[in-house]
Amino acid sequence: MNEITKNGIYELFSAYRNNEIDYDTFYATLEKDKLIKVLRENVAKQEPNSKFLNDDDISRFVPQPVKGPEKRHNIIFVTMESFSAEFMTAFGSKENITPNLDYLAQNGLFFTNLKSTGTRTVRGLEALSLAVPPTPGNSIVRRPNNENLFNISSPLRARGYEAKFLYGGDGYFDNMNYFFGNNGFEIVDRPTFEKDEITFSNAWGVADEDLFDKAIKEADKSYSKGKPFLNFIMTTSNHRPFTYPVGKIDIDPKTGRNGAVKYADYAVGKLIEKAKNKEWFDNTIFVFVADHCAGSAGNTDVPMWRYQIPAIFYAPKIIKPQVYEKNISQVDIAPTLMGILNLSYKSKFFGTDVLRNKDKFDRHAFVSTYSDIGYYEDGQLYLLKPKKQKKFFHVIMKKYGWQGSKEEVVNEYEEEELEEFISYYQGASYLFKNGKFKDFDAE
Repeated sequence: MNEITKNGIYELFSAYRNNEIDYDTFYATLEKDKLIKVLRENVAKQEPNSKFLNDDDISRFVPQPVKGPEKRHNIIFVTMESFSAEFMTAFGSKENITPNLDYLAQNGLFFTNLKSTGTRTVRGLEALSLAVPPTPGNSIVRRPNNENLFNISSPLRARGYEAKFLYGGDGYFDNMNYFFGNNGFEIVDRPTFEKDEITFSNAWGVADEDLFDKAIKEADKSYSKGKPFLNFIMTTSNHRPFTYPVGKIDIDPKTGRNGAVKYADYAVGKLIEKAKNKEWFDNTIFVFVADHCAGSAGNTDVPMWRYQIPAIFYAPKIIKPQVYEKNISQVDIAPTLMGILNLSYKSKFFGTDVLRNKDKFDRHAFVSTYSDIGYYEDGQLYLLKPKKQKKFFHVIMKKYGWQGSKEEVVNEYEEEELEEFISYYQGASYLFKNGKFKDFDAE
């Protein structure tokens, strides 16, 4: 009724610009005096070694995991377009289209139970850079007032790192250039490429090989100045129309998803092969993680198997091969990386270093559609929908999540778990709206 009384034209353009759903109006909530208390209790439970810096948000000091010097490792962080777990042999695929990533999985830190927060690239970029849950509506990457936020580059830039966002397409798309450019990153997108740096391109951007070659050049620039670097990369080749350079792999372009996946994997192999010849290679951590799965359709509200994605940390001189099998979220990737660097830092991340607390409990995972938001933990899925609806499911995952899941509706739930779930989403919406995501220097 309130919406009907408003000016329709004004509200249309307001919705287009802001593209968000007001959490308190449409979703289950906690009383304000209880909200921050429950949220802080949950953050403290997940990260017992941290210390809060105030009384009204989750700003905190995270001590280093082990005594000793901080590590100044370089980071090449590759976000891979639409890369579902189902593509990899390591997850049971019989297609043999990811030999390079399968090799890295065997020789790196391999997360086998990671869930994406959403179904679009901007959701993945939001989770991986800001480590926050997916608040209803559009990603923060596309919203107003998203400048100077605490993000994955913040603790690193404070230590002299150069941070760059590299994208094979035009970063004007989905507001990516504005978001990263106003959050501490130098922009390196398609318009910055010289003609001789592009061997192949399509409507979405340059081939992944060209993008990775550019990333190596940018790494060389930072290294020549004596600067550690964070190169945050977003690929494009594994996207319709599935075109890529001819003669690179044994699948012809435009024949379907498998060819695009195999070419994207081929490009990853070339990146590692070329990087191994660089002086900075031994001191560099490579992160490969999907932005989201290749599809989101299913026969339930939120089919959990559709959110299963891979993540690999590869650094043969730094990280010993290991498999992490517990449930985690995309929001845990950035703080886990900070833990590997052994940093002591001020944080506003909603995620945590899962390696530090790996023996204590399984982590939860945040999942979402545009309007539905979910919280998955211990085989239970709590789902909030507009009109303050709540639904609860028991989830049965097959051995490899991508092979399917079954969500059985249940009527019983733990009230404490529900409050924990609500506190994360309502808290994230409240803190962003009130400027509490701002970087510490920008407050």
